[in-house]
Amino acid sequence: MAGRDLVLVTGAAGFVGAAVARAALAEGYAVRALVRPSSPRRNLSGLDAEIVAGDMRDAAAVGRALAGVRFLLHVAADYRLWAPDPGEIARNNLEGTATVMRAALAAGVERAAVTSSVATLRVGPSTVAATEDEPLAEHEAIGAYKRSKVAAERLVERMVAQDGLPAVIVNPSTPVGARDVRPTPTGRIIVEAARGRMPAFVETGLNVVDVEDVARGHLLALAHGRVGERYILGGQNVMLCELLGEIAQLMGRRPPRVRLPAAPLVPLAHAAEAIARLRGREPFLTVDGLKMARNRMFFSSGKAERELGYRPGPYVAGVRAAVAWFGREGYLD
Repeated sequence: MAGRDLVLVTGAAGFVGAAVARAALAEGYAVRALVRPSSPRRNLSGLDAEIVAGDMRDAAAVGRALAGVRFLLHVAADYRLWAPDPGEIARNNLEGTATVMRAALAAGVERAAVTSSVATLRVGPSTVAATEDEPLAEHEAIGAYKRSKVAAERLVERMVAQDGLPAVIVNPSTPVGARDVRPTPTGRIIVEAARGRMPAFVETGLNVVDVEDVARGHLLALAHGRVGERYILGGQNVMLCELLGEIAQLMGRRPPRVRLPAAPLVPLAHAAEAIARLRGREPFLTVDGLKMARNRMFFSSGKAERELGYRPGPYVAGVRAAVAWFGREGYLD
């Protein structure tokens, strides 16, 4: 590691975190990865990175991980749209961010890029493509995940203003690609669609981006972003039916053609959540997910393109990579 700037990547075993760690290595950084002791480490296999075991809410562990670090990429998050205890999502995302940011100040980190989400931005029925200029208030956010990400983002902004935290915020949209081990909520959609188990869909839209582009965007923000600013790292705005059509084409299947209104599905979502509480497994259909689907979650990455030089490629590259990886790893069997 001699002669290379040392960067700490939190959440480096996760989907986005692993891509960010790989991008940092490709840019010539020396990488230290903070990984929970219980997290699977397959995404870090073969990487020339120092692995430090620790939870982002453990101040002592985070402090040790930050020793000698020049830069910080705080990617770790609890990315679930549902949990038996919604407060757990809030504690993980807000307390974890607070712990890491306080430790970064204490360690004298020169610069940090903090991974937020487009979930912190306002999208309404008339939205064409939301921008960074439309932040949500915490009480406006739907569900524990969105509320926790809004609260964490506001915390970072306060620490920038009041404590001199040298942080830039990035807001990824909907990343897709390889190494989605868990998988994420979007990854689950890809798996179910690839297996031919989504014969119908809700009429909604989303902004989809290759996770490799998101990872490179993190490094651009670290190098060129303005402290205290937020940057959307998105790809292309597509309707859900278009995304499902791409997946069907890759699998040699007919795309689903049945459009379902969201409202009649709400009782089914309640039932799915009740069953999930008994089984202890996250349901595929959730009430909050249906509420979010009422609006097209379209976003613009124009600010990141202008200020950071961010240039996302076609989202279908990430979809192809995701389907291929899920197939190799047995998720589609």
